[in-house]
Amino acid sequence: MQQAGGGSETEVTWEDQQNINKFGRLNNRYHELEDEIRIAKEANENFEDASNELILTDEEVVRFQIGEVFAHVPKDEVEMRIEKMTETTSKHLEKLKDEKDAVVAQMADLKKVLYAKFKDSINLEED
Repeated sequence: MQQAGGGSETEVTWEDQQNINKFGRLNNRYHELEDEIRIAKEANENFEDASNELILTDEEVVRFQIGEVFAHVPKDEVEMRIEKMTETTSKHLEKLKDEKDAVVAQMADLKKVLYAKFKDSINLEED
């Protein structure tokens, strides 16, 4: 591998290649987590909107989507279901955020190791 500045070669060992590959896998997982976090946040916002709409309605039986069909369900049961779905999604969102933090920390450690050895000849930054 050629260094950009000095023109001298830096040998890439098997361990270096494993670290580069691990960084690539972590970077892919980071982007997957970003998407999953965005989707979970949108779901929570939708549950909050649905809950607010339920507060405004005067009807005791409302239409609730189950799969691909709508069923007439008592308002109290729908409120409980939305509350459970919000709680489940919030817990999942917290797990995703924790995993993202762990991935970012691992990536930072690998960046230190790889930049220490390869300096300017490797680019681990997003464009």
